[in-house]
Amino acid sequence: MSARVIAIVNQKGGVGKTTTAVNLGAAIAELGLRVLLIDLDPQRNATSTLGKGSPSGGIYQALLDDVPASDLIIATSAGVDLLPATAELAGAEVELVPQMAREYRLRRLLEPLLPSYDFILIDCPPSLGLLTVNALTAAKEVLVPVQCEYLSLEGLSQLTQTLELVRRNLNPDLLLRGLLLTMFDGRTNLSQQVSTEVREHFPQTFATVIPRSVRISEAPSFGKTILAYASSSTGARAYRALAGELVGKSETNTGGTGQTRRNAR
Repeated sequence: MSARVIAIVNQKGGVGKTTTAVNLGAAIAELGLRVLLIDLDPQRNATSTLGKGSPSGGIYQALLDDVPASDLIIATSAGVDLLPATAELAGAEVELVPQMAREYRLRRLLEPLLPSYDFILIDCPPSLGLLTVNALTAAKEVLVPVQCEYLSLEGLSQLTQTLELVRRNLNPDLLLRGLLLTMFDGRTNLSQQVSTEVREHFPQTFATVIPRSVRISEAPSFGKTILAYASSSTGARAYRALAGELVGKSETNTGGTGQTRRNAR
């Protein structure tokens, strides 16, 4: 059995990609599954959130210097392994351009890791550049966080077009696993309207919604996930619910291959 590789993607910034990658990974690990989180965002927020602000190696070395990814993975207190980002990643988009098979570099470096994990989550940058294309080529599934504001809806058509291009040219087995509504405020008509519109156009939207929460925003400043920072909060409960929903949505549920493994440790 090999890992389910999930790219967490949205070209719009501030929609909760990193927050989702970190907290979803921790929630899946709580279920007894083996999780690797890859910080593919030059902003390095996933790396700093997990308390690894200045790692000595990272995904840049694996992508550009051909260092084995297994040599660069570090353990974290959140129960997930981390392939961190370093400052050099900011130049990777340009440096990848002349590389042979540049869209497949992440896919190739992940292949030896697939038997060691149940889930590999990729936190993508807020763009549709080469780093994101590498993630989509390496992934089996895509999770799209969508902030509950109308501006967040505008980029979804461009994103779906990009996914189709990747399927057609690079990764025909790529699945849109689901859209995730984030920063939801049930007190406002706007959140309700955006939720309704997203669910109408994208039936694979997750039932779980992530609430707007001060505690979720505070947790990274302490180098913690929301599960460790405020375990009984609504945000922590939401990410645990999302983990349960995602683990239940194995590839066999949607016509793919493979199945979810529980209690794999």
